[in-house]
Amino acid sequence: MAASPSFERAQHLPGNFAWIAAAVEAALFVVSMAVQLLPSSPHSEQMRGVYAQAGVWVPLLSRVVTVWLLAATLAWCHARKALDERGAARIAQLRGPAGRFGAVFLAAMVVNILALTPLFYQAQVLFMPGGPLHERVDMYGLRSTMATSVLVQSVIQMLVLVASVWLAARFALRERSTALADASPGAADEGAGAATPRRAVALVAAATFVSLQMWIGNVASGWVGTSRDSEVVPLLLGWFAVPLLVCALAFWGGWLGAAPGPAQTRPFRAVAAAVSTFVLLQVVCAGLAIGGLLWIASFSGSSGGSRLVALAVAMAAIYLVLLVVAMRTITRRFYRRYL
Repeated sequence: MAASPSFERAQHLPGNFAWIAAAVEAALFVVSMAVQLLPSSPHSEQMRGVYAQAGVWVPLLSRVVTVWLLAATLAWCHARKALDERGAARIAQLRGPAGRFGAVFLAAMVVNILALTPLFYQAQVLFMPGGPLHERVDMYGLRSTMATSVLVQSVIQMLVLVASVWLAARFALRERSTALADASPGAADEGAGAATPRRAVALVAAATFVSLQMWIGNVASGWVGTSRDSEVVPLLLGWFAVPLLVCALAFWGGWLGAAPGPAQTRPFRAVAAAVSTFVLLQVVCAGLAIGGLLWIASFSGSSGGSRLVALAVAMAAIYLVLLVVAMRTITRRFYRRYL
């Protein structure tokens, strides 16, 4: 018997949520850039010159993609969790969940822009020439303080994004008790969703991990700084090719860890596995890097540069290997009772 249109829409709701979240973020980004770059905008010519530099637009594009990916992943997870717990029959009875999700998420992001952007701008003014901190702190201290401020702002923005997706999903997936009289609560549908649970677990884990990796990379760039005159190809390799490699390895680790496949996706367990793997890798690799630097410092001579290069190559290889191993182990631990 063919499924009803409402039933099929319910099955595709996770993907719809993901696309809506990404589309809202993309639309707001386009509007923001248009406000800055249109000829009628103040300083538009200067801003166009700044954004034309590869050292500016490539990292900016990386930050934008990070936000899109994280928002889409979390939106997908909320809808998938609802399908797993309630079944497509109950989700099909909701009235316009995709539209409600998009409206609430858009409103939350607009409030975020109107409320937080002025506060962040005021924080940046502190470090500008003539600002209160510019004359009181030396250049090294000023840069460290500004980088710390950027870190705090990034954390706040991420928390606001997570909360906005949660709020929009909660409103969109809210049920009315009168509408569920004929629905069997908790009914599961094996056919709900295009991806198998094992593949979905690996995708969510990989997307979450690479979002955190790109986010920490953008935050770290505030500490080390990037040259605006850098070539496009090295920047694209560093900001996009490396994250793609990390995403592929994280997917592989998640795929191995979810074998032979859970009965249900339980997406937030995959998110928790990715976050745990990310934190563990940062701690372990930071410890190894500090140990390596201390070991190099114990040598005297002019070969310190080559040892630093060797340490960097070794740390990159160790990181990639540990990524697969840790993702597999931690994913299996989170899904052990469901395999």
